[in-house]
Amino acid sequence: MQLTPIFLRSAVDREHFPPAAVTHGAPEIAFLGRSNVGKSSLINALLGSKQAHTSSTPGRTRAINFFALHEGTRDRPKVVPTMIFADLPGYGYAKISKSISAEWPKFIEPYLVERETLALGICLVDTNIPPQASDTTLIHFFQEMGRPYLVVGTKADRVSKNVLQKNLAALRKAHEVDEVLAVSAEKGTGIKELWGRLLAVAEG
Repeated sequence: MQLTPIFLRSAVDREHFPPAAVTHGAPEIAFLGRSNVGKSSLINALLGSKQAHTSSTPGRTRAINFFALHEGTRDRPKVVPTMIFADLPGYGYAKISKSISAEWPKFIEPYLVERETLALGICLVDTNIPPQASDTTLIHFFQEMGRPYLVVGTKADRVSKNVLQKNLAALRKAHEVDEVLAVSAEKGTGIKELWGRLLAVAEG
């Protein structure tokens, strides 16, 4: 299935979230993670285009950016999108953590808690660094809210297979989850499997 991404809008307030008239009630996939975890690179790898802005400076994404994925070409997409990607601001970077934390109650938390069309949260963790408490907090948030989520480990190409398996085991233990799906935006590792998970959610 070929899906064409079309940028919808950026939201810094709950009033800016795309209404059903725009999304047609399509299931939404939210991408969350610490600043510099590789979130934008992963979204671009999934979409096959540079829709999400990547930067060497962590914390540049300060709004929720919505992308509609339609079957068909950009010139002739189907009216009803297959799914919506929501690219959320990063967290945990010292220089911006306070401002991001202040913004969470304003529009990020309401999106995660109240958005009826939110079908899955992709919780991104870095496979190259020790487990982070902020990631555990996010995962527990989804668990407490009863929201579906999937933990995805980024940058899986940067260490050997043996080290990667050890790191994944440490992440599963620290975050108290049964699975961390390893992916690499650069090498394409795990992208096909992740797409399969997303399409299964979209098909309900």
